[in-house]
Amino acid sequence: MGRVNERDVEWTEVEREETHFRRKKLASEADADGLGASLYELPPGASSWPYHFHAGNEEAVYVLSGDGLLRTPEGEIRVESGDFCSFPADPDGAHRLRNDGDEPLRFLAVSTMRDPDITVYPDSEKIGVYAGTPPGGDADERVVSGYYRRDGDVDYWEDES
Repeated sequence: MGRVNERDVEWTEVEREETHFRRKKLASEADADGLGASLYELPPGASSWPYHFHAGNEEAVYVLSGDGLLRTPEGEIRVESGDFCSFPADPDGAHRLRNDGDEPLRFLAVSTMRDPDITVYPDSEKIGVYAGTPPGGDADERVVSGYYRRDGDVDYWEDES
């Protein structure tokens, strides 16, 4: 059994444009193998990872405190403390959280950790490809990892030279 207390895990911080959050990777600290779990905190006015969905991994969030807006393919809905939202591994699971309130928005994000995985970013028409460890895993263990334009495909038989 793996066990960790969130007080013993350091925050990491991501800040780029409207994306701004603090994160504690709980599952990896508890040596979880097939399950990812991170504690997130969005300051007022900030958003989580860019709008995306996974092709290989299901995700869910449980709102611990605060409130905000959750963007989905159906539009934006208000979420608040106690809400649990699941996102399937397909276009219907596209999501992004935004804190439009005055207090930090704290939530637990949980996911399967299937490998390989592809993330799709509908707004920027990019895809992320991960093999060796899925998103949220240890990037040093990846054998393939990168972001590509979604329309950048080539013919299988196209000459590489």
